[in-house]
Amino acid sequence: MTASAGAVVIGIGNGFRRDDGVGPVVAELVRERSATLPLPAGTAVHTCDGDPGRLIGLWENAALAVVVDACFPPSPRPGRVHRWCPLPDAVPRLAARHSTHGLGLAEAVRLAHVLGRGPRRLVVYAVEGADRSLGTGLTPAVADAARALAGRVEDDLTGTAPPGTEATGRPIRFPSGDTPDGHPS
Repeated sequence: MTASAGAVVIGIGNGFRRDDGVGPVVAELVRERSATLPLPAGTAVHTCDGDPGRLIGLWENAALAVVVDACFPPSPRPGRVHRWCPLPDAVPRLAARHSTHGLGLAEAVRLAHVLGRGPRRLVVYAVEGADRSLGTGLTPAVADAARALAGRVEDDLTGTAPPGTEATGRPIRFPSGDTPDGHPS
């Protein structure tokens, strides 16, 4: 499946692995909120299990792809959000993988770059999770981050993201307890 030339939001994860389901939760929140605050024309919202081939198919030809996934670093701060905007035409170098997927987002970004099948602009949000055990529902800190992040994704789609969050090629980290726009919750 090939995405349109508009924008695409992709929530990666597994809703049956607790905090690993944060990507699909954010995608669903964006979809629900679009009933009252419409998204820009041509915007599609999807969920994905993280398979690189499916990700590439969803974001190929998109002007903007906003991807949300969980991450589980060695010393997590549940709910902390990382924002990464790789520079156009730069070969992505992701030093560490903290995905729960066998091959995941990092490999999909690299493969899309090599194949020339990436979006024109990519924004990645990684939410630090606490629990990836079997079960449903997000932990409280991750659920709070998901609600705030839905608004931030909308800002990326409408071009109203706060200053200082433009593509830098380096991750932007939001401290735990802060909303993704940097303001205390």
